[in-house]
Amino acid sequence: MTRLISAGRDTVSYPDRGATRRRPLPAGYHHLRHRTRIGHGRAAFEAAGVAVTTFHAHRASGMLVRADAGAVRPGSRVVVGIGIGPLRIEAPCEVIWTAYEPRRIGFAYGTLAGHPECGEESFLVDIDADGAVWFEVTAFSRPATWYTRLAGPVVPFLQLRYARWLGHRLRRLAAAARPA
Repeated sequence: MTRLISAGRDTVSYPDRGATRRRPLPAGYHHLRHRTRIGHGRAAFEAAGVAVTTFHAHRASGMLVRADAGAVRPGSRVVVGIGIGPLRIEAPCEVIWTAYEPRRIGFAYGTLAGHPECGEESFLVDIDADGAVWFEVTAFSRPATWYTRLAGPVVPFLQLRYARWLGHRLRRLAAAARPA
């Protein structure tokens, strides 16, 4: 297994570790919560859960992802990137918690030193009693670099757009898993 983050970057860059699992989210950050229906039935739920926990959904949305092999687990490291060549922005993270439950699958990762933001983001797929499958992104973040501070309100706008886009891509992945 390749270590993705060098020594000296072994702790998250914020004090509120695990806060996406609780409510309310911590003060002093921008908060994001986006929930969208992505399908119906057990096959859609399981396909979406696998797509989320293996970063297939992130890759399908256009992100570049370097991650430890297999499904996420607490302590897994990941670097998510967007852009091309010298214009690429890389965002190192660590998986904080996971959920592999009968009605809920997903994880949260927290920012590490070198990430342009400071905070945590969770990606959860759940299935309700009626069989509707939902995808929810919950995050709290604030700027950690000069360029994210300079971007001001554009960053939260882009985060919401990405959450919506990720839900759209996940809906397509879940639909492809319909039973025959």
